[in-house]
Amino acid sequence: MQLGRTGLVRVGALPPTLPVTATPDAPTSPALAPGSDATAAFRAAYANRYTWEPGFGGYRGRCVWEQPGEAGEADRHAEGTFAVGADLKATVEGIADETIHKAVASQLWEVAIHRVRRSFEQTHAENTFTAGDTDAVGTEVIVGGKNTGDRYRIQNDVVTMVHRHIHGTVVTIFTESTTDTGSGYLSRCYTSQYSDPATGEAKGGLSRFTDTFVPLAGVGPWVLSERLVETEACGDTPAGRQVFRFEDLAPLG
Repeated sequence: MQLGRTGLVRVGALPPTLPVTATPDAPTSPALAPGSDATAAFRAAYANRYTWEPGFGGYRGRCVWEQPGEAGEADRHAEGTFAVGADLKATVEGIADETIHKAVASQLWEVAIHRVRRSFEQTHAENTFTAGDTDAVGTEVIVGGKNTGDRYRIQNDVVTMVHRHIHGTVVTIFTESTTDTGSGYLSRCYTSQYSDPATGEAKGGLSRFTDTFVPLAGVGPWVLSERLVETEACGDTPAGRQVFRFEDLAPLG
């Protein structure tokens, strides 16, 4: 299956009340030669990711979950309150359904752990990076060392593709557009596919995410305000659509 093979689009850091438009970016730097050392280029893309400043104090708000009804059934809706602490742990209250409660908490946790600032050396000291081919998605970065078998693609200091082995499963993510915070980028539209590392067979349907981030209290840090998840049908599992909204956002304390 071919996933998201389009040129990267960047979305500017505009006030959340204004419409956001985007235009395709053209590569601005020459491609690395296949077989050359890609460490510096990959380090630049890694450093360009948006992360929270040290001393992140946490935030809170309302959470809303929505899912269209199936086969004439009524749409499903749940809402409650949440808090993400300075320790990055998410708590959700007011949602009785255990599955929905877990899904909402999972989105908050997943966003928080990707905002933690770790140095390149902390994360990748035991890896090597070699350039592969270059296509519309970007230049391939082949990982050696501790995480041999993983691959990335980079374009204009953005990681546009991730292919990683995680707990016996391969996840492949293509980033199609980003939000520019002024202090690094956040993925806005991207696809995610899990597969068997031995056979390449898909584990579940392809999921497409659309994330909207806003600066907390208008000045930052940037936090998730909405996530749309659309998943393709796979086997006996039908296609699905979920919307997570996080509103009335405010710093803790």
